[in-house]
Amino acid sequence: MKYMLLMVGVRPEDEQSEPATAIAPVSEAPESDEPCWMPWFREMTARGVNLLGGAQLQPASTATTVELVNGEVLLSDGPFAETKEQILGYDVIDVGDLDEAVYVASRHPVAQSGGRVEVRPMVVQTEP
Repeated sequence: MKYMLLMVGVRPEDEQSEPATAIAPVSEAPESDEPCWMPWFREMTARGVNLLGGAQLQPASTATTVELVNGEVLLSDGPFAETKEQILGYDVIDVGDLDEAVYVASRHPVAQSGGRVEVRPMVVQTEP
């Protein structure tokens, strides 16, 4: 079954206008130039988790919100919700069941460093 993992957290103030380069706290930052998610990626690959894609997102301040009102397209800068928490990125996984998806999410660097990972099953598209 396919799941989307949504990484939710508070982007540090000094990263509000720049893309985040690492999510792990400085005290837990790897000593190499390797991205903080690479050990997670290797562990999940070794477990047989099918990682279908993912990306870290630019800060919410770079977002454009699109709304259709009475047939007119309205644009606004930034996210619709006014909150300190924001979606930092996402991963799409294909695993056997929700229990495995929860395990994968619990091992993600965002969850390991105090953020939250929302696990959402994806709608399976069937051919007409």
